[in-house]
Amino acid sequence: MPKIRSEKSSEGHSSQYENILKKNKKSKRLAEFKKTFPMYLMLIPGVIYLVCNNYLPMFGILIAFKKVNFSIGVLKSPWVGFSNFRFLFETKDAWIMIRNTLAYNAVFIILGMAIAIFVALCMAEISNRGIAKIIQPIICFPSMVSAVILSFIVYAFLSTTYGFVNRTFFPDSPINWYATAKYWPFILTIVHFWQVTGQSSIIYMASIGGIDKELYEAARIDGASKFKQIWHITLPLLKPMMTLMLLLSIGRIFNSDFGLFYQVPLGSGLLYNTTQTIDTYVYRALLELNNVGMSSAASVFQAIIGFLLVILSNALVRKIDKENALF
Repeated sequence: MPKIRSEKSSEGHSSQYENILKKNKKSKRLAEFKKTFPMYLMLIPGVIYLVCNNYLPMFGILIAFKKVNFSIGVLKSPWVGFSNFRFLFETKDAWIMIRNTLAYNAVFIILGMAIAIFVALCMAEISNRGIAKIIQPIICFPSMVSAVILSFIVYAFLSTTYGFVNRTFFPDSPINWYATAKYWPFILTIVHFWQVTGQSSIIYMASIGGIDKELYEAARIDGASKFKQIWHITLPLLKPMMTLMLLLSIGRIFNSDFGLFYQVPLGSGLLYNTTQTIDTYVYRALLELNNVGMSSAASVFQAIIGFLLVILSNALVRKIDKENALF
């Protein structure tokens, strides 16, 4: 009998102990929830924006596979399979627009990263903070200029009659820039870097600012020159950010800056051979054919190819250097 009582009492104590643990866990969870509840409230607007801006529009993927009839609605419109995608490749301009899109983006990605890092390194070497605060807004200002204003700025330089370039360098034999396609790969590249370099360099400047200054002090004590400090300290520590930016850029390699390629050349038909990209072609096709399905198909094509390129590029990076992979 005493043994039975002792066993029952031990079971009772263990059950009481478990109940106390459960109550403590519940109280801890409640206390943590009360502590983080304001943060969840702050998160709600961002989640709503994310859902409305990034997830609800995915419903529009249906349009790429339908011949949209707005009188009966998108859902009741007839399915057309992949016929909306065929117009991207069956047109005579298919090779031109895909070639231009890929070639420009390849130059923008590779050369753009090098220029942005160079500007960030130069800014990091400015010891006078007052001067740096003046220069930073100046180099970032072009990124805030709209495509329409940018097109007028470029026109002020390239106008045949009153343009700064013709009046300064070719007064006797002015060049009709808006009718000569061979110059525009260089013009668009220069305009692009003038507009985005300042904004792109900020990311690398922030990364450089996060590097431990003791590393540079130790390098100076060892007699390392400024170039060697950059080569052996700054650039290796910028490698993760460079990889991240490269992967994100590759994801949009089939997209193009519509304002740059349509507004800046002023939509000149004589320049299509060097200014036509997938985005500008789809816009012109939409204006002429009024076919929303074709425009949606182009967007889906760009998104899928970009997604696959990011996955493949990240797999390659993970195989070479796992620590610098995006995921």
